[in-house]
Amino acid sequence: MAGLPQPADQLRNSHGLEQFFSTLGPQPGQRVLDLGEFTQANVTYITSLGHRLYSEDLQQTLDQTFGKGDPALAQSDPRHVQQFLDQVLQFPEEHFDAVLVWDTLERLSRPILDVVMERLFLVLRPEAPLLACFHAESREDSLPCYGFRIADGKSLQMRAKGRRKLAQSFNNRGIEKLFERFHSIKFFLTRDLLREVIVRR
Repeated sequence: MAGLPQPADQLRNSHGLEQFFSTLGPQPGQRVLDLGEFTQANVTYITSLGHRLYSEDLQQTLDQTFGKGDPALAQSDPRHVQQFLDQVLQFPEEHFDAVLVWDTLERLSRPILDVVMERLFLVLRPEAPLLACFHAESREDSLPCYGFRIADGKSLQMRAKGRRKLAQSFNNRGIEKLFERFHSIKFFLTRDLLREVIVRR
């Protein structure tokens, strides 16, 4: 959008990512689900720890199903909603030991979000960690969008991908309610516009 600063690539410390790997633990052979864009950096880092990485690009499926318009409007067509839900998170119960959600939940309008949250809960084993990111509350019509690449166990390379309008935004109470079925939730304060959250199934 004209007049709005565009996001830039950046390397940032991530206490949420550090906590994620600490909670996941050192035992190799665990299954990790990444709901962001496929990146070789994430594959390399996760597999270097002896784990198996599964990738499912939720944003790409959203764009292919609904297009790139206002998500609140585009995601209101019941036929497209069902088409999207038929494609995502089709895994057995308690299949994963951890999941990297990144900022994808903000891009889902209800009732899509409700179904996705139910499936996330079911595909995670008990006590498994989930890392999610949320933009700080903002009155801007669109917000910076990033791809998340793991640089190491406590830092992220964030690749700028323009700006997007969110389907919905969440304050801290809204995030707590979103994960109310989960065992625990922990917020990490950051100096930028993203809030990191670790929850455990």
